[in-house]
Amino acid sequence: MNYLLDTSSFLWFVHDDRRLSASAADLIESSGNEIYLSIASIWEIAIKVNLRRGLVLRRRFPEFIEHQLNTNRFELLEIKVAHLKLVSDLPLHHRDPFDRLLIAQSLVENIPVITSDAAFDSYEIQRVW
Repeated sequence: MNYLLDTSSFLWFVHDDRRLSASAADLIESSGNEIYLSIASIWEIAIKVNLRRGLVLRRRFPEFIEHQLNTNRFELLEIKVAHLKLVSDLPLHHRDPFDRLLIAQSLVENIPVITSDAAFDSYEIQRVW
């Protein structure tokens, strides 16, 4: 099965943070699942690192991302025009622009999102946690 990680779930997983649910960790670690990380999440992390907003990485940003993608066999989910078209039509239940893009990607690609954010439930996506 395919799953899309939200930014927090990705960071909690790679930092072995207890905030990641056991069931989410199991889904991510299962060899039968394909786990996607959106370019939007990488962009969000880059911004937070640059602003020094409490996000500390074990390596410099470029090496950190490359290492995590390779080590965990995460696939990148590119941002497509179809995703952006849907973002422009989404109701404003969720105001975070990065999460709104993840929601659009989930809808267009028909991929469940691994996230603890209950605001995702306002959209017709499958949220797993």
